[in-house]
Amino acid sequence: MNAGLESTPILTQLQLGNQLCFPLYASSRLITRLYQEYLTPLGLTYPQYIVMMILWEHAPCSIKVVGDKALLNTNTLTPLLKRLEQQGYIHRHRADSDERMVLIHLSEAGVLLQQQCSEIPAQLMTKLGVEPAALLSLKKLLDEILPALCEHVDN
Repeated sequence: MNAGLESTPILTQLQLGNQLCFPLYASSRLITRLYQEYLTPLGLTYPQYIVMMILWEHAPCSIKVVGDKALLNTNTLTPLLKRLEQQGYIHRHRADSDERMVLIHLSEAGVLLQQQCSEIPAQLMTKLGVEPAALLSLKKLLDEILPALCEHVDN
């Protein structure tokens, strides 16, 4: 045992309680677990739910658009889209104007799924028991931080 290591104080910048990353990481994991309660009966994972929200807003759109908005690489997105297609929520088709581009369309079941999911955000907010204004402030702050993070991370 190295006696020098025993007497070295823990640097405050390395204490877990002083980190921004840990509460973000832990909150993300725990919120995703809360979503499972609502998404599992629908046969959806949280990443699939994110993709469906993008499609409810933007479909038909390209795989690139979905990947950019979801911050997912193609190697992650392709199997996810394949499962959504197998479940009957989407259809993938090559664009007439450019056969290299694959467009994602919602199926009738995918459109109906939106109604089934419409109450999930409110149910989660109720479960959290945090003032909506506080959650809105947190979201605004994260919306400011996210683009800076994206600039420094290779996708």
